Amino acid sequence: MAKILVVDDETDLEILIKQKFRKEIRKKEYEFLFAVNGLDALEKILQDPEVDIVLSDINMPEMDGLTLLTKLNEMSPLIQAVIVSAYGDMENIRTAMNRGAFDFITKPINFKDLTLTMEKTLKHARQLRETLKAVKENNILKMYVDQNVLNFMGSREYESAIMVNESVEGTVVFIDICGFTRISEKEPADKVVKMLNAYFDIMVKEIIKQDGNVDKFLGDAVMAFFSGDFHLDRAIEACVDIRTAIENADIGIGIESFKPEVSIGINSGDMVWGNIGSSTLKRLDHTVIGDAVNLAARLQSAAQNGQILITEESYEKVKESFKCEKIGPIQMKNRSEPVIVYQVIS
Repeated sequence: MAKILVVDDETDLEILIKQKFRKEIRKKEYEFLFAVNGLDALEKILQDPEVDIVLSDINMPEMDGLTLLTKLNEMSPLIQAVIVSAYGDMENIRTAMNRGAFDFITKPINFKDLTLTMEKTLKHARQLRETLKAVKENNILKMYVDQNVLNFMGSREYESAIMVNESVEGTVVFIDICGFTRISEKEPADKVVKMLNAYFDIMVKEIIKQDGNVDKFLGDAVMAFFSGDFHLDRAIEACVDIRTAIENADIGIGIESFKPEVSIGINSGDMVWGNIGSSTLKRLDHTVIGDAVNLAARLQSAAQNGQILITEESYEKVKESFKCEKIGPIQMKNRSEPVIVYQVIS
């Protein structure tokens, strides 16, 4: 049902409007509100902000229609206004249009013309509201969807390729905030969420700085993916900086007994990168999977507070760039042979 505010100091107009549009009012197609001048109209809109369009006279006491147009644009630019006035000279028409009027109707009112103008104005007002809603939903969507997904959607005929995946070489990182589970058992939920988001923000900035991609948030952990030139070096660089930044973090909402530290697992290799999920359910996750990914997760699980663990294979690739220390062979879940592990010092 469209809400229409009629602004006119001629009280007879209210009766006439209700008579001419009685069928539409009964069918609940239109709901009319009435005000006697611009000030009264602004108060009515404050009380009922769901007004779609305003039909306003020009010559009224306290606040005229042209001044109302200016105030209306400041208060609610989505509300569309039509001037309905006997003062239909070119100067008033131009002033009204320059101040944001959608259309101009002269008195005495031709109700057939008024009806067509109302329908056209209502259509425009609804299109504006739908556009704003779409923009808001899009901005919200961007907060929940990874940039890689948005790029994928815009780069090709993604619907036909939605389940097509590719093999890539890259580096996967798992970063866990040590001891955070114990915090969540004792502290209020809102405080826990604020703390977690603050620490995540620190991590994300360092990942982005090294051209990495945040794949997902897993409870109090982050999974990130690095591809392209020197992907392993960039991943380790990001993680060294994250470790330092987290240990020195002062987020303003901490707990005295909690010293923030991270445990990190890094691994490189071939993996499958694409849309993993169900096309029937229309729930997909744009991510990487494979043995290299699993091993990175196992390394993180084996890491102690403040440790960054890599495999011997990764160590051989970066030993001239980073100071590392051999931990030794570690038996990991679902692997037949122990994995020789190094920790990154700096």
